[in-house]
Amino acid sequence: MTTFSATREFEGATFVRSSLKGATVRFSDVSGVTMRGVDVDGLDIDSHDLFQGSLVVNGVDVVPLVDAELNRQFPGRELQRAQTPDGLREGWVAVRAAWRTTVADTPRELVDAQVDDEWSLAQTLRHLVLATDAWLRGGILRIEQPFHEIGQIFTGAEEMGFDLSVFRADQPTYDEILAVRAERQQLVTDFLATVTAELLAEEREDPWGFGWRPSVGDCLRVILEEEWAHLRYVRRDLARMR
Repeated sequence: MTTFSATREFEGATFVRSSLKGATVRFSDVSGVTMRGVDVDGLDIDSHDLFQGSLVVNGVDVVPLVDAELNRQFPGRELQRAQTPDGLREGWVAVRAAWRTTVADTPRELVDAQVDDEWSLAQTLRHLVLATDAWLRGGILRIEQPFHEIGQIFTGAEEMGFDLSVFRADQPTYDEILAVRAERQQLVTDFLATVTAELLAEEREDPWGFGWRPSVGDCLRVILEEEWAHLRYVRRDLARMR
C-alpha cells in the first residue's frame, strides 16, 4: 500500500467518486475537510485536539456530544477543566484512582503490547512521567532540567529540535516505570494539597517553548487532560487485545 508522508500535495484537492476505503491517516492535518454524499460506515476518528474546535456531522457539531459521553464513561473527567483548588484536587483523585484500577487489572504479559503502533501501557506511563515533569516540575516549579531519564517523549520531538539526550535509550523495567510513575503522581498530590487560588492565577512559561503563557492552573489542567486522554487510549487498546 502506498504511503504519503510529510506531503502537502492534497491540500485543497477534490476527490470525486474516489475510494479511500481502508485508508489510514496519522499525525496529519485534516482541518477544514468537507465531505458530501460520502459513505462513512465504520469511519473511526480519534483526535486529541477534538475539543479545541468543531466536528460537524449532518449539520450537527458533535464535539459537545462526544465530550458529554466521555464524561459519562470516565467519571471525574469533567473536572479536568476545574478552576478552583478543590475542583482540581477532586479531579486528580478521580483520575489517579482510574489509573490505579487500569494498571492493577492489566496482566503483565500485556504491559508492553501495542495495537496499530500505538504506545503500550508501559510506554504510556513513561509519557505521563514526562508530562508531569514538563508541566509541574518544569512549568510550575521552574526546575531547569525537569525530566526523568525514563520519560517517553512525544512523536516528532526530535524533528522539532528538542534535545533527547536526557532520556535513556534502553528500555526500563516495568517495575522501574511503576516506581517513577508513583513518585511523580505523589508530587502532583503534594502540590495540590496546598495550592491556593492565588497561586493558580500566577503566570508561567510554556515548558515546551511554544510561546503560550499559561497560569499555574492551566499547567495543572494540562496534566489532568493528558492523564484522562491517555487513560482512554490505553483502555481502548487493551480492550482490543482481550
